[in-house]
Amino acid sequence: MTLFLSALLFSLSSNLDNVVVGTAYGLKKIKIGLLPNLIIALITSTGTLLAMSVGIYISKFLPDYISNSFGAGVIIILGGYFVIKSKTKLLNNKNSKELALKNIGDMLEYAEKSDLDNSGDINIKEAVLVAFALTFNNLGTGIAASITGVNIQFTVIFTFILSIVTLKLGETIGNNVLGNFLGKYAPLISGILLIILGIIELFN
Repeated sequence: MTLFLSALLFSLSSNLDNVVVGTAYGLKKIKIGLLPNLIIALITSTGTLLAMSVGIYISKFLPDYISNSFGAGVIIILGGYFVIKSKTKLLNNKNSKELALKNIGDMLEYAEKSDLDNSGDINIKEAVLVAFALTFNNLGTGIAASITGVNIQFTVIFTFILSIVTLKLGETIGNNVLGNFLGKYAPLISGILLIILGIIELFN
């Protein structure tokens, strides 16, 4: 049960970025087709697999009690970083250009730029660029998660499924109140989920 829960928490935290991206596309009336969505999911889940494989390799050189504490500590620190930066942005009401700390204001501009041909939808080439940007955000947490023993198979499967669902969800609710809420608070929620995951793994 813990393996399942940890993998789900990590995947949810990682894919909240997709909601924000999808929301920005929805606001700009930029459509995400099934094939581009699948490509994004495939690349992000492959990136998660590679990152977690690196973490497993690193953990071989560390005693179990050290690797678990180290990985959990990194996850908690990263989660705390997201929470603090998000709260700072909310309090100061200013936009950050850091891709890992998205909100609707940042992502509206990003959505327009990622639609390179101004076609009103995302093609395969544009989907690949978006996917690599999303994947880059989760490399560090993926390595740390696997060091603590988060199940790699469950995580990759959840990441693939949730990537598709969250991106489409964001696009669908782009002009709704829920879309604006998630766009504003997604990094904060993501950080909280990472902290919870780190605590679970620390005492697992």
